[in-house]
Amino acid sequence: MASTREPGADLRADCANCFALCCVAPAFAPSADFPIVKPAGRPCLNLRADFRCGIHDSLRPRGFRGCAVYDCFGAGQKVSQVTFGGRDWRRDPGAARPMFAAFAVMFHLHELLWYVTEALALERARPLHAELEDALAETERLTRLDAAALVALDADAHRGKVDPLLREASELARAGLHGPELRRADLAGADLRGADLRGADLRGASLIGADLAGADLRTVDLIGADTRDADLSGADLSGALFLIQAQLDAARGDAATRLPPALARPGHWGLTARPEHRTRPRPRVRGRGGRRGGRRNTGRG
Repeated sequence: MASTREPGADLRADCANCFALCCVAPAFAPSADFPIVKPAGRPCLNLRADFRCGIHDSLRPRGFRGCAVYDCFGAGQKVSQVTFGGRDWRRDPGAARPMFAAFAVMFHLHELLWYVTEALALERARPLHAELEDALAETERLTRLDAAALVALDADAHRGKVDPLLREASELARAGLHGPELRRADLAGADLRGADLRGADLRGASLIGADLAGADLRTVDLIGADTRDADLSGADLSGALFLIQAQLDAARGDAATRLPPALARPGHWGLTARPEHRTRPRPRVRGRGGRRGGRRNTGRG
């Protein structure tokens, strides 16, 4: 049984207090997620003078699906209002490059804070709680570094220290469920309708276009799994491990899809349930990990 601890507001994007860093700092390349070329550090052509997106309500139909699913875990407002004290890159052009570089590091730190906070909510991971609390405190300390120290920080090295704790917490949460080992498996387009995947390790798996309608995904480790266009209609994700909002936003679902309380049902999902997905028998799935598929803003496997 999990505790009620959930990521707080500081780990949720607050665009009103951010200087549109996600619309400027990263590069875009033409793909299924972006229709334009945008070099890193250059504002998107849809960015308005007030730091708001001019096509926010029509991102998907205009081909900007990557923007529609993006989640900075609150890193944008942290860099804008704390690291740089409210200085924006338009009025202070000299702050632009260090601000964008700091945002890239802060994103990884805030993403890690989200995962560690979730691990602390796992009752079966209680033996690790002291170590996880230390990891949380150290990561939070790093987010308070000044801009120069943030840019110089080796975020990958820090994550390398914390990742083993997250894996161990996952193993404790899934112990005894005998789920399949599908870490980094290529399951793109796979027919997994109604599958009983409880306890599975799907870290870093490619689930692009997979049919998971009616599947039981409780206690499945989904950290870093690529869920673009996966069908989650009627699936039970209520106890999924390390699921993030961007993974839901990239997928398809319906009114019958069950979600963890910390996450929201995406607005583009179907408003009615598809009952055939909930009545299909749930076979157990067994397998071993294969190659990793591509993924977009969904963590690491």
